[in-house]
Amino acid sequence: QVQLVESGGGSVQAGGSLRLSCAIIATNGDHYTPYCMGWFRQAPGKERERVAGIYITGGSPFYADSVKGRFTISQDNAKNSVYLEMNSLKPEDTAMYYCAADTFCNGDQDYWGQGTQVTVSS
Repeated sequence: QVQLVESGGGSVQAGGSLRLSCAIIATNGDHYTPYCMGWFRQAPGKERERVAGIYITGGSPFYADSVKGRFTISQDNAKNSVYLEMNSLKPEDTAMYYCAADTFCNGDQDYWGQGTQVTVSS
């Protein structure tokens, strides 16, 4: 069994920054490392949007156009964690943010975190 535990959300003013963390925990004691991890977000009344993705073994990360140049996805393999650094936040970035694990990088998210709320006020 695998759990993804997010943290770091909160409320900030426009132009501010937040750093989201996602810890990958294998609850049965086994080590689990997906080939891909991603961050998604969903605002009320809107569809879930993929905002960033990373290959754990290396390679160019993915960013949605709406966050390119402002958000940075990174990983710490020693801590089995993935992060999303969010700068120059805008009110339209307000959403519930989720991390997800795509074990084989095939586009299917096998595990999801519980979500962390990000609220940006103008």
